[in-house]
Amino acid sequence: MAVADTPMHLTQAAHVGISVSDLDASIAFYSALTGREPVARGTMESERFGRTQGLPNAKLRYATINIDGLGIDLIQFQDPIGERTNGKANRPGSMHLCFKVDDFDAVYQRMKDAGYGFLGDDYTFVAGEVTPEAALGTRVAYFNDPDGTNLEIIEPKGGFAN
Repeated sequence: MAVADTPMHLTQAAHVGISVSDLDASIAFYSALTGREPVARGTMESERFGRTQGLPNAKLRYATINIDGLGIDLIQFQDPIGERTNGKANRPGSMHLCFKVDDFDAVYQRMKDAGYGFLGDDYTFVAGEVTPEAALGTRVAYFNDPDGTNLEIIEPKGGFAN
């Protein structure tokens, strides 16, 4: 795919869309994770909309949960139903959604106590493993939603702070 060198200046995110297998279960998961309820719920059935995504049709249910500065659109396709991607972090095309936290230890422990399964131990960026040095001390932990979507909590420092 050839892409022009002309900058498009897309610098503000509106939402992230996450395909899910069970909308109700995903609403429960993301509502518990964020402490927020959906601001919108609905259905759609449109061949034209499906074609905008390279699909023959789009019959779906959806819900949107807003967090500060970003909407999380949970979308359950009912026709056509897709296969689970099993998006491991190292697979090209795989993405993750990262939640910024101010007190990593408190949030991490609260999540562990609530039964969130982390993919591995939490990690702190240290010298010799990451650049720039301003990022040293950044803390991260990774986990999945019920469909295997990659999620992260981060207490950023330096180069990772936004």
